[in-house]
Amino acid sequence: MSVLAAGFGLVIGALLGLVGGGGGILAVPALVYGLGLPLAEAVPASLVVIGLASAVAVAPRARREVNWRLAAVIGVAGTPTAIAGAVVNPLLDQRWLMLVFAAIMVAAGVRMLRGTDEAGGVCELPGGGVAWRRCLPRAVAVGLLVGFLTGLLGVGGGFLLVPALIVALGLRTPTAVATSLVIIVANSAAGFVPYLGASATGMNWSIIIPFAGAAIVASLPAGRLARRLTAATLRRGFAVLVLLVAAGVAAQTVTALLTT
Repeated sequence: MSVLAAGFGLVIGALLGLVGGGGGILAVPALVYGLGLPLAEAVPASLVVIGLASAVAVAPRARREVNWRLAAVIGVAGTPTAIAGAVVNPLLDQRWLMLVFAAIMVAAGVRMLRGTDEAGGVCELPGGGVAWRRCLPRAVAVGLLVGFLTGLLGVGGGFLLVPALIVALGLRTPTAVATSLVIIVANSAAGFVPYLGASATGMNWSIIIPFAGAAIVASLPAGRLARRLTAATLRRGFAVLVLLVAAGVAAQTVTALLTT
């Protein structure tokens, strides 16, 4: 089981390093369907894995590509809603929650298949800097929404953050990828807060440790490789993977609903 967990971790770490998101999309289904954890345990486990791997993946991009001010705004806005999402999670039917998860993945995947403007936009000015008057309300809204989904679904939020940063805020793809990793770290930490204490002690660390360790190992070289690939290649590959995982999650969940 530890070897299988490490295998999943390598894939997820590579995905985070390459495209700055999507790791949570795979982590939760991998923990639930691949490693047999109940969703209530998979959610905090995923937050640990994604948060640690993202912190390592952002290292080679920290100086030149991260928009730290936007990351701070979105991260601060998402912190309270990430905690709220984690509190709400146990109150919902987990099977329907997984269907919602699949639907969100489909929406994100389809949007990422479309072309985007790499010349900057609402937030990122062509000459550098941030147009705060236009950007701030959108950045706060993105932070609130992604933060809540982070806590609710046990994902770092990168699969929503990257499209949101590119489409809604107008960041270039390299900046969006790097900035999303910083926000993922903040949201994952906030989303894990309600699980501290007895819940954390009871987590299956024999699975989480090799999972997280492998994700960390894979994320750094993947981040370096990403600089050699075009934004369109990374974006389309990410979108196809998201749609495939969404189909698998939906099929598993519908089957469970029909058999109960």
